[in-house]
Amino acid sequence: MYLANEQRYEKMLYNRVGKSGLKLPAISLGLWHNFGDVDNFGTQREIVQAAFDNGITHFDLANNYGPAAGSAEINFGRILKEDLLPYRDELIISSKAGYYMWPGPYGEWGSRKYIIASCEQSLKRMGLDYVDIFYSHRPDPDTPLEETALALDQLVRQGKTLYVGVSNYSAEQTAEIAKIFRELKTPFIIHQPRYNMFDRWIEDSLTDVLADEGLGAITFSPLAQGMLTNRYLNGIPNDSRAHSGSPFLTEENVQATLDVVNQLNTLAEKRGQTLAEMALAWNLRQPTVASVLIGASRVSQLEDNLKALNNLTFSPDELNQIDNILSKLAKN
Repeated sequence: MYLANEQRYEKMLYNRVGKSGLKLPAISLGLWHNFGDVDNFGTQREIVQAAFDNGITHFDLANNYGPAAGSAEINFGRILKEDLLPYRDELIISSKAGYYMWPGPYGEWGSRKYIIASCEQSLKRMGLDYVDIFYSHRPDPDTPLEETALALDQLVRQGKTLYVGVSNYSAEQTAEIAKIFRELKTPFIIHQPRYNMFDRWIEDSLTDVLADEGLGAITFSPLAQGMLTNRYLNGIPNDSRAHSGSPFLTEENVQATLDVVNQLNTLAEKRGQTLAEMALAWNLRQPTVASVLIGASRVSQLEDNLKALNNLTFSPDELNQIDNILSKLAKN
């Protein structure tokens, strides 16, 4: 029988999400990869247990996480039932709807039909009565934002989610849907954007919108699919994701960043950190970022990433050095 570490809250930092009453751990566990039917269930269970034992209270899922789609929620539901159910009130569990899930015209995007049905399916897969956060996973170009917002608001009023969020929305779309939610008095508190040293798009205007609206952010891909780790410092290993033909990471992507990555790694070493630790800490320097999402394929990887919390402070000179190094990539 699993018993959680009694000291699990001693080292974790918890940040308020915008102006809401909710706090998230500075590092959260995302189940996008490594929790599908193709992955070892025993390892999944070890990772989730280790995460909670280290104060990670937030587990982030979506309807399509796997593979196969839906299997990450099923596997997490099994871990929840077997290990974490006594701790349910200590957990923040999130899911999303937006990407393709089933055939026909109602199996993706942002219609009321899809959003409501998808949430019901996610709850059944995980064996839950409610999730803590439910997201619109991507904006729908053909469905009015009002319809998507009203569907999410309905889920709150039905007690199927406590808070709502959006992911992959532009600054303009975020401001527009925030206005709708404000009129509805829906607890819209969070945006989940992609953000890392190589993809700083949120700094253009989204962070301003989040601050103005009192919203928080939880960022995904903070390590740029592994490019901001020591994985590629000396080239592209044969067993790496980039070498395997991943649609999210190509050898060309990696080759273009090798010089910059090595310079960043040198700076990280001066800070007493690995490159991954520095990259995670760099995400958290943003005032609107409450948490960063990490993935893990083994417990040791999870524990290594948690070491980022040991040094979250950057001097102005260090931030300038990082900007100068990254500017070289932009020029290329």
